[in-house]
Amino acid sequence: MAFEPPQRLVRALGETAPEGDAWLEQLPEAAGRAVALRELTVERVQVPGGRSSLVLLVRRADGTPAVLKLAPPRARPEAERAALAHWGGRGAVQLLSGNSEDSADSADSADSAGGALLLERLHPDVSVRSLPEAKALLEAAGTLRRLWVEPPGDFVFETVAARTARQAEAMRASAERDPEVAPLVTEALGAREALVADAPEARLLHGTFRQSKVLAGERMPWLAVGPDPVVGECAFDLARLVRDRVEDLIASPSGAATTRRRVKRLAESLDVDQERLRGWTLFRAVESGVRARRVGRVRDAELLLEFAGWL
Repeated sequence: MAFEPPQRLVRALGETAPEGDAWLEQLPEAAGRAVALRELTVERVQVPGGRSSLVLLVRRADGTPAVLKLAPPRARPEAERAALAHWGGRGAVQLLSGNSEDSADSADSADSAGGALLLERLHPDVSVRSLPEAKALLEAAGTLRRLWVEPPGDFVFETVAARTARQAEAMRASAERDPEVAPLVTEALGAREALVADAPEARLLHGTFRQSKVLAGERMPWLAVGPDPVVGECAFDLARLVRDRVEDLIASPSGAATTRRRVKRLAESLDVDQERLRGWTLFRAVESGVRARRVGRVRDAELLLEFAGWL
């Protein structure tokens, strides 16, 4: 079977691939090796799939359904593996071992080098986003709360301060080239500086949490997938959820008021400081908007920067 990456993945990785990166070209061969190593049967490639990994729906040798996920090194699959192992299925998809005691060791070794993860099969086409908005936010927030635990002592995750410092540098460079976004960038960077100066806690966070990252499961009704884990304060993790369905917010005459109510409701429901949540929501929206503008996703940039202006 040919393991052709979905076009969504090709486009997304093309925006961020460093010069000379050959991961996409090598992906079909890497997927074939990972499948053979685990004695898996491939049912299909998940389409449209994600923006940072190839997802294959597979069956193990005993017939158990599973998911094989392959991601490039810049997507930090080793951090995802460590986070999923630490969560142990509590609120997140379960990390599976190899098909046998012998193959488990070799598969784990290959995973560390090749960015492959064998995961519990959820319902890939049913996310919490399929629920009415109020219910979706409630279920997503409840799932996220279960992930906020003390980080493990045997793996060093990137911190919120370090990740956002890298993002801040890119934002400054964009603002220098694009004066139109400079006022929002300045405001967002000021918010970040104040927030990282006095973070109230250091928890293991999902890192890219939103409604589409919460899938229906058998073991539990809803489970998180696709983390890009980071250690820091909970408000950072919740901020991305605030802007879910941003296109609907922008289209609504009451979008700005709805956004402010959402910040208040989510902060209160998860015991997060409302002003800190507002600040991280601002920073993350501006960062995403500026990045989208930089790579030519004009419509996404317009939505995100208008949303940021409401905060």
